[in-house]
Amino acid sequence: MEQRRVGRTGLRVSALGLGTLTWGRDTDEHEAAAQLKAFAEAGGSLVDTAGSYADGDAERLIGSLLGPVVDRDDVVLCTKSGVRLTDRGGVVDASRGALLDALDASLTRLGTDRVDLWLVQSPDPRTPLDETLDALRRAVDSGRARYVGLSNHGGWQTAYASARLGLPGPGLAAVEVEYSLLQRGVEREVVPAVSELGAGLLAWSPLGRGVLTGKYRRSVPADSRAASAHLAGFVEPYLGRTSLPVVEALVTAADGLGRSPLEVALAWVLGREAVASAIVGARTAHQLTAALDLDLALPEAIVAALDEVSAPPSGYPERR
Repeated sequence: MEQRRVGRTGLRVSALGLGTLTWGRDTDEHEAAAQLKAFAEAGGSLVDTAGSYADGDAERLIGSLLGPVVDRDDVVLCTKSGVRLTDRGGVVDASRGALLDALDASLTRLGTDRVDLWLVQSPDPRTPLDETLDALRRAVDSGRARYVGLSNHGGWQTAYASARLGLPGPGLAAVEVEYSLLQRGVEREVVPAVSELGAGLLAWSPLGRGVLTGKYRRSVPADSRAASAHLAGFVEPYLGRTSLPVVEALVTAADGLGRSPLEVALAWVLGREAVASAIVGARTAHQLTAALDLDLALPEAIVAALDEVSAPPSGYPERR
């Protein structure tokens, strides 16, 4: 699998990252071990998780597999903090104390003394961004994180963080955002900011929350995320009428190339500006394997057609 630099940093990650959103809940320890083994054997390195995934169980599961399944030093471990689960759902807390406590808890669950990349999972409107950035500095200075970045933040926050972080070397290394043929809003400000600032972009849900595999064209499969009690709301926004033309164009392109919609959707994302890795998640190793042998470069005509049908709305000041 291709290894890519994350922006202008020295950090290198596999073009496909292994997402663990379902680990510890829908994906048990046996399937997780099979996924990690298949991923590593295919040359994959980036393993992406968060302290909020399955209320920490995803990190615990990863920690139990580091050593028995794959050596810790053979993976680029990325985790996220800043969202904690309560009885009322997820609560964003990116204060310095909460972030550093969460990082310590993540390290304990992962069974390691450092992560390769630590991200703030979501903007916190109640905490000054400068305070959040101070937690990132302290994590790097203490050796608990090798590189730091943001997740799900806007373009202005990304630019501000890069300017204010004040770390020697790469500073703000990575930005992780949702990016797919069904979600291109980041192209308005985040992608230009990342490219200009020298950070790398990690694309989560490059398959449009599973919709770009084409499996929802006729119905909702009983074993799919859209049929899951706790993930149905995650998929539902992309099951509407506005997504259908994009999915149909993708399927047509895939048929013409003799490839699957999954392969074409991933190839499209990996060909975009600043993208270092596309993070894919699967419930089973069988589902994951379909993505691991990706060796597709899309013809320019196909890219142009997909760009046109999926173009995000724009207005002032992006379009004048």
